[in-house]
Amino acid sequence: MHDLVIRNGTIVDGTGAERFVGDVAVTDGVITAVGVVEGEATRVIDATGLIVSPGWVDIHTHYDGQVTWDADLAPSSVHGVTSIVMGNCGVGFAPARPDRHDWLISLLEGVEDIPGTALTEGMSWGWESFPEYLDVLDGLNWTLDIGAQVPHAALRTYVMGDDGADNNVPADQQQIEAMSQLCEEAILAGALGFTTSRTFVHRTSDGTQIGTLKAEAAEVLGIAEALQRAGTGVIQLISDSYQSTDDALVASELELLEALAMHVGRPMSFTVQQSDESPDRWRELLDAIGRWREAGADVSAQVAVRPLGVVTGLTSTANPLRCSATYRELASLPLAERVNRMQEPEIRNQIVAEHKAFQPSSFSATTHSGYDRMYPMDEFPNYEPTPKDSLAGVAERLGQPANEVMYDFLTADGGTNLLYVPFMNFAAGNLNDVAEMIASPLSLSGLSDAGAHCNTLSDGTFPTSAISHWTRDRADGQTFSLEHMVHRQTQATAAHVGWTDRGVVAPGYLADLNVFDHDTINAAAPELVADLPAGGTRLLQRSVGYVATVKRGVVTAENGELTGAHPGSLQRGPQPL
Repeated sequence: MHDLVIRNGTIVDGTGAERFVGDVAVTDGVITAVGVVEGEATRVIDATGLIVSPGWVDIHTHYDGQVTWDADLAPSSVHGVTSIVMGNCGVGFAPARPDRHDWLISLLEGVEDIPGTALTEGMSWGWESFPEYLDVLDGLNWTLDIGAQVPHAALRTYVMGDDGADNNVPADQQQIEAMSQLCEEAILAGALGFTTSRTFVHRTSDGTQIGTLKAEAAEVLGIAEALQRAGTGVIQLISDSYQSTDDALVASELELLEALAMHVGRPMSFTVQQSDESPDRWRELLDAIGRWREAGADVSAQVAVRPLGVVTGLTSTANPLRCSATYRELASLPLAERVNRMQEPEIRNQIVAEHKAFQPSSFSATTHSGYDRMYPMDEFPNYEPTPKDSLAGVAERLGQPANEVMYDFLTADGGTNLLYVPFMNFAAGNLNDVAEMIASPLSLSGLSDAGAHCNTLSDGTFPTSAISHWTRDRADGQTFSLEHMVHRQTQATAAHVGWTDRGVVAPGYLADLNVFDHDTINAAAPELVADLPAGGTRLLQRSVGYVATVKRGVVTAENGELTGAHPGSLQRGPQPL
């Protein structure tokens, strides 16, 4: 008697091999047979006409705080994700001295737009060291499996105190050795790796740049040597190398990345995106990765499957009307009442005039009045819109001022309408360059930031877009086979972090599976929900087309709804087959 049999599905097994029709049998959380399966089962799922794939493995999330209070971990869990890795970009909550709790919350609130009030109320703490953090997580269960990495920013302030939060203060040799020892202890206790941030964008909620921004090579290499001594673990980081126009800075960053890759000798990945300011820099980074690979290093670019941008609207943090004094007077009103007032002609005219008169900084100009980069979101957003889809295009067709078109759109439908504003990966107004990144054997799928940017974006749905856009919906330009895209977010991502027990539909592998309709799978437009502690809000996207998601043989979601099952657990270190 099998626990579960999925019958007559079209199996895309995660290896990149050609699809085939067959059954999948599961017993005790493990796949026991694939092909023609005989015998009865406690539960049978009819997958006729549906795709059966491994569950998605998302290696770039920020659920570090949320995992302590939320067993469901949406949106990942309703978008086919069965394993996640958190602690990315050098930020997280361990190690943490008791007097650093507020600062760490401020850091995550600023860097990852996670409401500080939600973190303050939701997290019970109960740890100081990273191994103690893992022990706390070991007592919890979720819809999916969790892996944690050691964040540099937390490690630095744990050892250096206030100096660790100041990127102008270098660590001395004794402090480097202390951080390296703590990192090694964490790796031996089950941390998946070490992460750091070297981007000016990452700041605390009060605007202070992250303490790791200018960490010297001796510090970064000294800590990372912990992985070398332990003989396990990965390195993940974000650097300004992909977006800087300063050739000298990029050269310096690449020199450090090369030293990390070649000297430490552990698998490494780092963020590679396309910015408007340096639209071809990503090619330079991939070329460097190619050279390092030829020299024997295990390095990959983490790339996204769609533009990285923000969602703007009356319910979003990035609200283009916040510059108006009149709007700010109304901002505390309930949404329905606020919209009613905003639709009064006098107030409308006043806010429109104040918005037009406001002079934004170069950083905020796009979200304020970049009408050619603002795209109204449909029920199922198009993440590769054309110029005619933009507010500028709509305004031209209507013969109306773009700022008035924006205002009327945002105040329609009860004020819930949202605009999509792509910042990265859209320099040419299309995703042709992203297609090159995805096609490159030097890249990994990542950068979803699931669990973060709660009120500005909802990119935890990247895995769904990877399937819907690139293998079905893209109207112009390169597309990819379903086999290719499934492999990139299953076996490839799992293997990178040492989880070789999952990501493949074959006997002996974990029964982490998705059953979905390739014709309908999609991510709906974001909706603002207030389900975080202390009434905190976040943007969530519901899924369609997922018939079932299975974690260790247990169905955790059906037809886009969670079942209430929580078979996932902490994964300490590599998980061999």
